[in-house]
Amino acid sequence: MSSLSPPPVPMELHAVNRRKLFDSLRRHLSSTDRPLDGFVLLQGGEEKNRYCTDHAELFRQESYFAYLFGVREPDFYGAIDIGSGKSILFIPRLPDDYAVWLGEIKPLSHFKETYMVDMVYYVDEIIQVLSEQFKGSGKPLLYILHGLNTDSGNLSKPASFEGIEKFETDLTTLHPILAECRVIKSSLELQLLQFANDISSEAHVEVMRKVTPGMKEYQMESMFLHHTYMYGGCRHCSYTCICATGDNSAVLHYGHAAAPNDRTFEDGDLALLDMGGEYHFYASDITCSFPVNGKFTSDQSLIYNAVLKAHNSVISAMKPGVNWVDMHKLAERIILESLKKGSILTGDVEEMMVERLGAVFMPHGLGHFMGIDTHDTGGYPLGVERPKEPGLKSLRTARDLLEGMVITVEPGCYFIKALLVPAMENAKTSKFFNRETIERFKNIGGVRIESDLVVTANGCKNMTNVPRETWEIEAVMAGGSWPPVTTGNNTTK
Repeated sequence: MSSLSPPPVPMELHAVNRRKLFDSLRRHLSSTDRPLDGFVLLQGGEEKNRYCTDHAELFRQESYFAYLFGVREPDFYGAIDIGSGKSILFIPRLPDDYAVWLGEIKPLSHFKETYMVDMVYYVDEIIQVLSEQFKGSGKPLLYILHGLNTDSGNLSKPASFEGIEKFETDLTTLHPILAECRVIKSSLELQLLQFANDISSEAHVEVMRKVTPGMKEYQMESMFLHHTYMYGGCRHCSYTCICATGDNSAVLHYGHAAAPNDRTFEDGDLALLDMGGEYHFYASDITCSFPVNGKFTSDQSLIYNAVLKAHNSVISAMKPGVNWVDMHKLAERIILESLKKGSILTGDVEEMMVERLGAVFMPHGLGHFMGIDTHDTGGYPLGVERPKEPGLKSLRTARDLLEGMVITVEPGCYFIKALLVPAMENAKTSKFFNRETIERFKNIGGVRIESDLVVTANGCKNMTNVPRETWEIEAVMAGGSWPPVTTGNNTTK
């Protein structure tokens, strides 16, 4: 069961996003003495079949198009008039037999009302409509989305349609401006991100309660997906679920087709579950680590508490103006100090930092922007350089924090043989390892703790609500309530 239900989605959210882009683009054009006319034109996502078959894969809208228009359906185009700010949707002209196989063919007025745009036409009317709406001189100018995604290394697909040569096109101006618009979230966006966190937090707790040794990893994935869809209306997941146990928890992106969450886990294993539901395009990204039998061993507690201390320390330090590279180094330092205290490492922690030993145990970045994409845009705008050192080069942003950013905090500590063995053989780093203790921990796998934070004026707010302390996890797995029930001055665990 669930205490939650899917909230209504205000289409005003996307109108606010369009106005934000309109204002930002006009400011840029004014500052460069360019005319304030033409159109932003985006092409929405296209429905695709599975290879050569007629099986239509479940459609999910292209993210920039979703951000500006909130459209669920495939094969749309959208435009914003830079002169007036008016928004135009272009919808596909459907064949008559659509009504037989796929349902009612809705009129243009339906989409105008549903998506709160100023005008709606058919895709085959793009040339005529934009030409008539253009108030400038010469050929109408189209600002087309084309630019690099700094997480994937892929380029966004520029809009294209038959007859586009009748227009002037600009493929460089729009992308950096629109990507930056997505970095700072509106209050309406934050409401959806919070719900995605709420239902996903609840689903994580539900999985904790139902896990028993002898199950398959994919059964945990199934429970999570069921809960977020059944009670949260999350038809999509934000990313492929990572349900790793035992040694698999040291595989950072476990769960892919070649490692499909299919191990049978055993008494004494640690589980690392990285799963997040998506609600109306907006993501959540939560990781919980816990013993599948409900009780932490002393060695598991050592690693878990090292990561938890790093997680909590970063959250306590976060506020506008703080640099994200510094936060990553803070997490590294705390984890290394804890490993030294636990006799896994020996020597001077500052020297370990210089030799980048933290990257051996946490090779990924501390966190990433999150919004309409799990790894949201804006991590490396022009002028922000990606670090080159081990560990730091994996950071998905190196920016200073700003109020309204949403970013994950996900420190981890892993015993990855492919990294440990070379580091233990390296002349500069071998001296830091207590080999006897490392041998004891090498099969523990890994721990990651991940929460989703919004940066506020004076600090940050944690949108994620799951058990974090070892005693909280053990209490929930033993049947305790979450959140804990407070009666007077006492908390029921």
